[in-house]
Amino acid sequence: MKKVLAGLLIAGSTLFAGTYALDAGHSKLGFKIKHLSITNVYGTFDKFDANIEYDEKTKQLKVLKSKVDVNSVNTQNEKRDAHLKESDYFDVKKFPNMSFELVEIKDDMMIANLTIKGITKKVEFDYENNGIVKDPWGNTKLGFSLEAKINRVDFGLKANKLLDSGGLLLGEKVKITADIEAKKVN
Repeated sequence: MKKVLAGLLIAGSTLFAGTYALDAGHSKLGFKIKHLSITNVYGTFDKFDANIEYDEKTKQLKVLKSKVDVNSVNTQNEKRDAHLKESDYFDVKKFPNMSFELVEIKDDMMIANLTIKGITKKVEFDYENNGIVKDPWGNTKLGFSLEAKINRVDFGLKANKLLDSGGLLLGEKVKITADIEAKKVN
């Protein structure tokens, strides 16, 4: 009897969950990192996808799994982008993808498993749930934003140079931002 009740509770909690497809034209995955200790370099990953389930009754994400094509790194500098793909940074030959998977949400905080270069760490993201709306064409759209800071060295992105001033060429902290829009598919 307990198994039947547990099954009904689980089924009931996902009854209002809808599946959403990423709207790549209205979504962005970006980052910034200190350069020469005096300014920021910004970049994006232009190719990524996500599996998203959102419970419209509880207004909560239930599933968020994303795969990022590391070859799509874009800092508006072809030479730098090529270097970021080499083994001392992302090593795209061995690790062509990064991944992200929701673990839990607590209020405005999302905990997720982030995997870069085969290294998985739990990371806390500020989570802004922008809810759902109907667009002018009758589609149900979901929007949310994420923001976190990670230490790139923790993920095997260790390359750096010491400057004459004593600072580092690149900061170790990287700010990650994601703005996601998705369309309900069922």
